[in-house]
Amino acid sequence: MSEPSSLRLHDTLTGDKTPFEGAEPGKAGIYVCGPTVYDFAHLGHARCYVVWDVLIRHLRARGLEVNYVRNITDIDDKILKRAAEKGVAATELAAEFIVHFQEDMRRLGNLDPDVEPKVSEHLGEIIAMIETLIAKGHAYASDGDVYYAVESFPEYGKLSHRKLDALKSGASERLDATQTSRKRHPSDFALWKGGDEGWESPWGPGRPGWHIECSAMSTKHLGATLDLHAGGLDLVFPHHENEIAQSEGATGETYCRHWMHNGFVQVNGEKMGKSLGNFFTARVLFERVEPEAVRLWTMTVHYRSPLNLDFEVDDAGEVTSFPQLEEAERRVEYLYETVRRLAALPPKRIVERPDALPEGIAGFATSLQASLDDDLNMPQGLAAMGELLRAINELTEKAKGKKGKVARPVVEAAQNALALLGRELGLGLQDPDAVLLRIRDRRAAARGISGDEVATALQARVDARAAKDFERADAIRAELAARGVELHDTPDGTRWTVPS
Repeated sequence: MSEPSSLRLHDTLTGDKTPFEGAEPGKAGIYVCGPTVYDFAHLGHARCYVVWDVLIRHLRARGLEVNYVRNITDIDDKILKRAAEKGVAATELAAEFIVHFQEDMRRLGNLDPDVEPKVSEHLGEIIAMIETLIAKGHAYASDGDVYYAVESFPEYGKLSHRKLDALKSGASERLDATQTSRKRHPSDFALWKGGDEGWESPWGPGRPGWHIECSAMSTKHLGATLDLHAGGLDLVFPHHENEIAQSEGATGETYCRHWMHNGFVQVNGEKMGKSLGNFFTARVLFERVEPEAVRLWTMTVHYRSPLNLDFEVDDAGEVTSFPQLEEAERRVEYLYETVRRLAALPPKRIVERPDALPEGIAGFATSLQASLDDDLNMPQGLAAMGELLRAINELTEKAKGKKGKVARPVVEAAQNALALLGRELGLGLQDPDAVLLRIRDRRAAARGISGDEVATALQARVDARAAKDFERADAIRAELAARGVELHDTPDGTRWTVPS
């Protein structure tokens, strides 16, 4: 393992890759903007939170003690609107989708955050920060609302590299007369939104603005200065820009030592949107492929680059395939087949002798860590995984011959490499038989054949072979093959698979 100083991450603020160092040696306080819970997690959420999960895993693998905070926005105008449409309480709607979000993240293989603060549980901290900003001249009340005065913060725009004059002219075009009359500057943004219904505050009933919640929750749980703040590229402006202004205006301290943002997700080369018919929730994708395939697919492109998902439709407009996800599932299938083959090595084939490690196994740890140390280069990490799996399969093939033997140190090195793959990338951590069974059964169902039908055919084939009716046994194999089912006769019985 190399020294932690070799870890270099792109910083949005400086535009450069810089060494990552927390304020306290050996520790890292990290805040990731979480979801607004009014609907199911979508493809963009999947990409975003897998990226930051790998970051957390890698920092911990490097020996850092990470405090990972990812918030939940459970008070928001979108939640209130959706709840009204459904005729349910906003709190009920938010609670439902919090559970759905957490389920989807776990199915993707993401670790739970150490702290998952909710806006509804931090209204006291939010109001206190607003009062501090007013007292310091950074905010002002106006007709039940409270706004942040951007002109009071000379560095406003430093993260997004925008000038306030340009923001002023652009903002003026988006405001109606009522909004303009309430604000001192067109780019001033709401810290508190007044309303007849809502939560009580010194300025009357209402609800907090979107930006202030993250400033209040992040500093509450990680202190005035965060080691690293992450989120999607769409949050750089205005959300993260406004967080800086609020937090530094309130505390007088540098808000964050390092900023990271993942790139956009596109579908068929276009921005994802419900109006375009190219909007997919994570759950819809999980019905088509193994969730771990979605996870692996998000790693195939560098996290700062755009990630595109293609899909194909039939004449009726129904989605027929997701080519990249199906390819990712084949890679997941190969991974778990490899894990299973290694675990199934007969003890009599493993001998106590020193032996040279195959390069794909010997160099895996160094290659994987070097890739992730270089600004989380996950595509290179997947390339190292490919070399590892190839080497392990060559190892298991070697053990199949009558005199095939493998050295125990080589087997143990392969096992350790697979364990490292799981710790760093969150891949290969599930039960191989369960994953391969789900993949097989889903593909069989897509071809119109059930597991029960295959089981019946296999028993008929066993009976035919027992009766020495080999012509019938071959015919059953051919019938299954015509329906996309492949049979594999092994010493332990017949296995069946459905290739993609």
